[in-house]
Amino acid sequence: MTIAIYSSSSLLIRTAALSVRPISIHAAAALYGRPAAGPQIRAFGIKTTLKAQEYMAKIIKADKSAAASKEAEFKVPKPQIDSYLNEMPPELRSPLFPEPMRADTMDRKWKSSDLEELDIGITKHRVPNRFSDKVALWAVKSARKPTDLLFRNKYLHRSVMLEVVAAVPGMVGALIRHIKSLQGMRHDGGWIGHLLHEAENERMHLMTWMEVGKPVMWERALIATVQTGFFAIFSLLYMVSPRTAHRVVGYLEEEAVTSYTHFIREIDAGRIENVKAPEIAVAYWNLDPESATLRDVVLAVRADEALHRDSNHHFSDRILAGRESLFEDMDHDESKPRVRY
Repeated sequence: MTIAIYSSSSLLIRTAALSVRPISIHAAAALYGRPAAGPQIRAFGIKTTLKAQEYMAKIIKADKSAAASKEAEFKVPKPQIDSYLNEMPPELRSPLFPEPMRADTMDRKWKSSDLEELDIGITKHRVPNRFSDKVALWAVKSARKPTDLLFRNKYLHRSVMLEVVAAVPGMVGALIRHIKSLQGMRHDGGWIGHLLHEAENERMHLMTWMEVGKPVMWERALIATVQTGFFAIFSLLYMVSPRTAHRVVGYLEEEAVTSYTHFIREIDAGRIENVKAPEIAVAYWNLDPESATLRDVVLAVRADEALHRDSNHHFSDRILAGRESLFEDMDHDESKPRVRY
């Protein structure tokens, strides 16, 4: 009678294959504790000799080799990641360039004189007439004090801080209104697209100032921390009172117009060098590439902030009046159907 000894892995493989290979009588006898040459060791709770153990190791190695060979026969080669990247969907091949806030900026190359002539209402201010409006104004004014203390006349770095914060409200508002539209299974009233456009515009401001300002690491860390806190607070405020949230943004944009006006004065006074405008700004605002300077960029950004100021105050007023839908007041192309979304 022969006795077969297997390792756990060998046993699984051989059981599946329904094949059994016995070891030698000498090894079997050794497993039962009979005298045999060589030192004794214990395997699976059974005393065995080194010779028997070596024989079992050879069996296991042979089994693994055979299993690997069979696996290689049926193994399908994995495609390279490049093959997936080369299958780029056609809609992704068409670049979607960010659109400026003012559609008329693409009609011609804008020069300094054109930007100066824009009537944006530099000193325009919404007087608060409700308690929530007064709280919104107080919150914005209070938030400006540490910014003035930290950055003082470093307007390039101040602008980076401002735009990192200003790019949050549009995206938060669009997201919350998007979810509400889905949950209510009804159209939004035309707000989502405008809010997303606002958020993208503020992000382009940030990308522009990053090209010029080059904030250092500690400034980046501070700005990221402020943005995280503002995102959390503003998201909660928008869910509780969207009207107050838009009023906060309206006052925030009033402060932005003021800051950029001071920025222009610093350039005019020669305290900030009026360098050539970065390419990203020239392309986005369709500035004259031959004459565009930093001052022109500040003028263009300030004009955008004035639009955000007026839009958010208007959004707040519409919520208060109970006329949130923009469809009835929109300018329509009579050649196209009126679609609510």
